[in-house]
Amino acid sequence: MNLLWERFTLSSLPLKEYVNTSYLHRLVGILSPWRQTSLLMQWGDTLSAALISLIYGLAPFVSSTLTGILLLAAAALWLILTISDADETNRSKISFTPIHLVVLLYWFIAVVSAGLSPVKKAAFSDLVNLTLYLLLFALCARSLRIHRVRSWLITLYLHVSLLVSVYGIRQWFFGAKALATWVDPESTLSKTTRVYSYLGNPNLLAGYLIPAVALSLVAIFAWHGWIRKSLAAIMLAANASCLVLTFSRGGWIGMLIAILAAMVLLAYWWSVQLPPFWRTWLLPIILGTFIGALLLAVIFVEPVRLRLVSIFADRQDSSNNFRRNVWDAVFQMIRDRPIIGIGPGHNSFNKIYPLYQRPRYSALSAYSIFLETAVESGFIGLSCFIWLIIVIVNTGLVQMRSFLKVRNQDGLWLIGAIAAIFGMLGHGTVDTVWYRPEVNTLWWLMVAMVASYWNPLTENRGEIRKEHIAYEL
Repeated sequence: MNLLWERFTLSSLPLKEYVNTSYLHRLVGILSPWRQTSLLMQWGDTLSAALISLIYGLAPFVSSTLTGILLLAAAALWLILTISDADETNRSKISFTPIHLVVLLYWFIAVVSAGLSPVKKAAFSDLVNLTLYLLLFALCARSLRIHRVRSWLITLYLHVSLLVSVYGIRQWFFGAKALATWVDPESTLSKTTRVYSYLGNPNLLAGYLIPAVALSLVAIFAWHGWIRKSLAAIMLAANASCLVLTFSRGGWIGMLIAILAAMVLLAYWWSVQLPPFWRTWLLPIILGTFIGALLLAVIFVEPVRLRLVSIFADRQDSSNNFRRNVWDAVFQMIRDRPIIGIGPGHNSFNKIYPLYQRPRYSALSAYSIFLETAVESGFIGLSCFIWLIIVIVNTGLVQMRSFLKVRNQDGLWLIGAIAAIFGMLGHGTVDTVWYRPEVNTLWWLMVAMVASYWNPLTENRGEIRKEHIAYEL
């Protein structure tokens, strides 16, 4: 059974042998002589870290157009670095992982879907966008293997998210003009301020902050010194408070899933150091406390209670009714093209959806990343996406257990990344802000963080290398 699981999750796949015999891999290093004589490219890893920092430092504050330009630059830099790597650095810095392999398959399915799309022009336009995100993942996975770069990017994102959260909390106290109808006009919450900070949309802000909540929670344990731990606690309080004030029901679901996943994994991480009593009862106590806090919030905080109750109001809530009508049309779209879909991206969706939409229910997406994937690339693409999620989580958990054996603190950041991935998937199940640049770049950063820690299984099946190789700048 374990052998079947390892094969399904590609844990025991001989990637090194595959890469060494790949014709495509022969392109790696063809420009290495030029790089050795180039003063600029000798700083290639530093340039990639700087460019990634620009992307994640500016994403909440700038237009999607500028973010797209930075993504294009990141893709070009990854290509240059890859084909100019010296032979002796290929194994360490290219680091082709099982996650890379499934991502490559996912991209190939998107290419086929675009080629067979009834709206090929729109599909290939969005295929370019998808390709840029995947190349950002490749660049991040490469750069994050450098310990100092990984620490810097985590710290940068947490500080930027703190700034975003503080401004969002300020909007709650001083008011903020609603830029759209975000709450049912007939609801008792119609006058409630939903903060959106610099992102212009409460749901988008919630999606942006879910990874920040997970990472700031983990930072309390991972950072050393009381000053840093106190800063992490402040970040957690600010991020969680701001996310709650978005009144995004999907965001709340995502945050709860992320926190719960982080707590469970942290309890597992610390269990080996605990006495028998706490090993047995720590997790039930955490879950009980978690559920109790939720019940208290529902009972005593009226806006929270009303917003949560609206989740179960079905079509009586305008937001629920809107999604139900969109989903009905989406199911028809999937039935008509179930194998390979209509083509990747929202442009393809916008061309095809009007043929199926209910009157007065126009939409830019399927309001669920799983339904969106099924619409765009059919059940083949959806199956690959689910497989990708399984491979990501399995890769993270396997490496976390290997870190646990040697008490390597990097395992804590893996916990944060895995919890963030679960939270973003929970939010994405009922919304599609996941596809917006501010959130999608974070998704691939979390995936890249997991991939950057990957080490292959040794020849003895199930035994993991105890040492994680950290490359210094």
